[in-house]
Amino acid sequence: MSFKPYFSRVAAAFALTAALFAAGCATTSGPKTRIDYDRSADFSVYRTYGFPKETGTDRGGYSTLVTSYLKSAMSAQMEARGYKYSEEHPDLLVNFYMNTRERTEIRPDARASVGYGYYGYRYGLYNAWPMYDEDRTVTYKVGTLNLDIVDAEKKQLVWEGVAEGRVNEDELQNPKVAINAVVTELMRQYPGKPNM
Repeated sequence: MSFKPYFSRVAAAFALTAALFAAGCATTSGPKTRIDYDRSADFSVYRTYGFPKETGTDRGGYSTLVTSYLKSAMSAQMEARGYKYSEEHPDLLVNFYMNTRERTEIRPDARASVGYGYYGYRYGLYNAWPMYDEDRTVTYKVGTLNLDIVDAEKKQLVWEGVAEGRVNEDELQNPKVAINAVVTELMRQYPGKPNM
């Protein structure tokens, strides 16, 4: 069995995930985020957190760099809220998952009609010939990160945070910092802390 294609996929997934997070920090709009949670859950009764033996971002029986960055970012956020880490019997389990996919959009070619670039002298005076007004297809990668917080005893999801953003390959300089920023943004919307 050859591991080369497998490791290529893992490397690509890591690069794309890091780009998602970097894009979230480097742009003014950032990734789109949404959360959902169990409104009947009493978040004050949970005091400890931990991670499953294998998170959604682990691959082939080992922990990826993305997993270590996410664990570090989530630990900082959970402990800032008063939760304590428990490896053996946590009240809450924190899991992660990421996915990338291609998105295709059809966009009108505005260069001809508004006069960008070389044809800028036309702007405001007249439009190009109709043959220039062609739509163009743009395909790009979109990355999604899920953060799940689960009641460990009931094995029930109690909170979910999702960040989705366009992947920009140029923003891979510091994925750890970028991951911290996206996790911080999602966790701002976390509804509770322990009642100690």
